Amino acid sequence: MNHKYKRILLKLSGESLQGDKGFGIDPNILKYYAKQISDIVDVGVEVAVVLGGGNIFRGLEAAATGIDRVQGDYMGMMATVINGMAVQSALEDIGVYTRLISAIDMKEIAEPYIRRKAIRHLEKGRVVIFSAGTGSPYFTTDSAAALRANEISADVILKGTRVDGVYDSDPEKNPNAKKYDNISFTDVLSKGLRIMDQTAFTLCHENNVPIIVFNINDPSNLMRIIKGESIGTLVN
Repeated sequence: MNHKYKRILLKLSGESLQGDKGFGIDPNILKYYAKQISDIVDVGVEVAVVLGGGNIFRGLEAAATGIDRVQGDYMGMMATVINGMAVQSALEDIGVYTRLISAIDMKEIAEPYIRRKAIRHLEKGRVVIFSAGTGSPYFTTDSAAALRANEISADVILKGTRVDGVYDSDPEKNPNAKKYDNISFTDVLSKGLRIMDQTAFTLCHENNVPIIVFNINDPSNLMRIIKGESIGTLVN
C-alpha cells in the first residue's frame, strides 16, 4: 500500500487512556490503541509514540497538594512511564515488537534514550515508546513529543484528541465553532489557538515539522491519514 508518511510520531494524552473510568487505565482503550498502531505498522510505517501522564498524575496540579513544582513534574514523568509500559504490553500481546525508552535512567524496565539507537529501532520496524518526557521539569509531554519528533526526523506529529481538528473556539461549548482543515503556524499564533504549549509549538514551527490534530476515537482516521487523506486539521 502506498502511504504518505514513512515515519510518524503519535502523541496521545494520558487522559485518553482512562476512557470513561475518570482515572487510571481502561484495558479496552489500551487494546483499541494497540490495534490502531499495529495496523499502520503492518503497512510499513515507522511509529514512535509519546504518552501523557494526566490519567495518573499531573505535575502542573501538584502545587494544589502542597507538592513542589519540580517534584510534581518528576512524578508526572513517572506516570508517563507507567502508561508507556501499559501500551507496550498491549502491543506485545498482539505480536508488535516494541522498545520502551525513558529520558530518565531506569534500566530495569526501559532503555535509556540514545538518538541513533531509537532511530535504528524504528528502521527495524519496532514501535518506539518515548517516556519520562524530556527528563527535565517544566516541560510538558507536548514538548517531549516535539523534541523527539525533530530528533528522529519524523515526517509528521499526529496529535490524537477527542475532537476532529482545530477550531476557532471550543466545539464542545460552541456549536457554531469553525473548523480549520489547513492552517499555518503563523495563523495559529496570530489567532491565539491552543494546539500545543508554546515551547512545543515553536520547536515544530522553527523546524518545519507539520502537525495533524485529529479524532483518535474514529477507528478509521489513523490509517486514512497515513494514506494521505485530509483528516482533522493540518498545521504546516
